[in-house]
Amino acid sequence: MFYQTLRANNWRNIWVVGDLHGCRAQLDAQLLRQGFDRQQDLLLSVGDLIDRGPDSLGCLQLLEEPWFRCVRGNHEQMALDALQGDDPMLWMMNGGDWFWQLSGARLIAARHALKRCADLPLILHLQFEERVIVIAHADYPASAYALGQDVDWHQVVWSRDRLARHQRGRSQPIAGASAFYFGHTPLEQPLNAANQHYIDTGAVFGNRLTLVQLQ
Repeated sequence: MFYQTLRANNWRNIWVVGDLHGCRAQLDAQLLRQGFDRQQDLLLSVGDLIDRGPDSLGCLQLLEEPWFRCVRGNHEQMALDALQGDDPMLWMMNGGDWFWQLSGARLIAARHALKRCADLPLILHLQFEERVIVIAHADYPASAYALGQDVDWHQVVWSRDRLARHQRGRSQPIAGASAFYFGHTPLEQPLNAANQHYIDTGAVFGNRLTLVQLQ
């Protein structure tokens, strides 16, 4: 599943959060501060729930929650590749060593949760009355967005090319949607350029976790 559509009017408030990387406690504290209501509100994630931080399993458990939606990040992709028999070293070198230290029920739970990551969309299409907001992990590698359009899916999960252009002062909007939210590259502050928002602020490295209200 590449695209998943959500209708904003199904929820009271909608938030999007940057890369979690196992920082479940920070997320729970932020949601508490914002008065997040699990019955009426929705939390969207730009992916990379796992690796490097203290509670990858706790972050994976978010996938069971009806108030949570997520796109697949490159860390979920590395985990899936490793579990499907590819060389696990790439994942281990990028923070996946937590998985190999599990045993018993925790290992079974982690395997089950990681398999669910194969069903995560690469694009979340959030439909409002008058606008569309797009959530992806790293990029939407086209000059114009269209629901269902075929793009380079590897770049959606991995590319930093567009972000590098923003940082060089060569920003261009992406047509076809009001706003895009990406993670993937840890920044000291969120970067807002043209109609694109980069919200991975490196919570796992001791910085603040970025949470943005969309509705």
